[in-house]
Amino acid sequence: MNGNNIHLTSSEIGALWGGYTNDSMSVQILAFMLKYIEDPDIKPIVQYAYELSSSHLETLLSIFESEDYAIPNAFSKEDVNMNAPWLFTDTFCLSYVNHMASIGMAAYSGFLAISYRDDIVDYFSQGLSEANKLYKQSLKIALAKGLMAKHPYIEVPKESDYVDSKTYLSGLNPFNEKRPLNAVEISHLYLNVKTNSIGGKLCLAFSQTSPSKEIQDFMLRGKEVSKKHSKIFVDALLTDDIETPQISDVAISDSTTQTFSDKIMMFHISLLMSAGIGNYATAGAASQRSDLLINYERLSLEVARLAKSGADMMIKHHYLEQPPGTSDRKKLAKNKEKS
Repeated sequence: MNGNNIHLTSSEIGALWGGYTNDSMSVQILAFMLKYIEDPDIKPIVQYAYELSSSHLETLLSIFESEDYAIPNAFSKEDVNMNAPWLFTDTFCLSYVNHMASIGMAAYSGFLAISYRDDIVDYFSQGLSEANKLYKQSLKIALAKGLMAKHPYIEVPKESDYVDSKTYLSGLNPFNEKRPLNAVEISHLYLNVKTNSIGGKLCLAFSQTSPSKEIQDFMLRGKEVSKKHSKIFVDALLTDDIETPQISDVAISDSTTQTFSDKIMMFHISLLMSAGIGNYATAGAASQRSDLLINYERLSLEVARLAKSGADMMIKHHYLEQPPGTSDRKKLAKNKEKS
């Protein structure tokens, strides 16, 4: 039997829906960036990212057509004002692509792990490979231009060792001295400072260009949460005299002209918050000092609360598209009884 004749599973249906929605968003954001980028090294990277998302949409539309799968509304040219003034610096666009490629690698690996049909497995395998290539290319350019904040250097271990006391896991008692951070904990703290910086900048750009006071306030809340979380992570690093990330010039312009629709902006920040909660969960699981674990747990809850308020706003304004799901069997039965 041809593998492509096998019915799609619920996980594959959900993964295809998520992939299409994400790529349709990326196409609109990247198209606007490409209009204003001047740096000859950065523009090809953003162009490549745009072409990847465009080709993904074509492939997904083909799959949808063959499966009689309803095409998601997602996003279109109506969600971006190509006549708006420039909003992002070239260096921000490079940092953005690098960050989204990192999120893409995580998303595609997750989609791949829940796929079974040959053509779907191949599609997500290729997507993972392409996201990896985009990440490496954007990283190479950022390093060459001195725009990438590397994780700090520490001494290479000269011998292996074991934890010999339960105090290694402690950290909540303010009267006890905390042990120094280990390499794994440093890496997650550093990463979350960088990702919060990108998210905060996007929130600021979206707040100043949205015509809606409600959206402006939400985005400013997001910016403040990013700033607060970054400070907590930076303070943890500085306590051990570890240098914090020297974030490059990822500034935005002072344009207040509406550039993107409120719908696409809310979806984008929702996507970043979901990725952020995932980062915090991974960091908390990997951190062995109890104070760090508690911080990640409480900060995840704060992001979740913000995400919930954002979802409520999206429902209110009919921005939140419903993922595919099963039929409500009880409702069907009740309707049958009425008829």
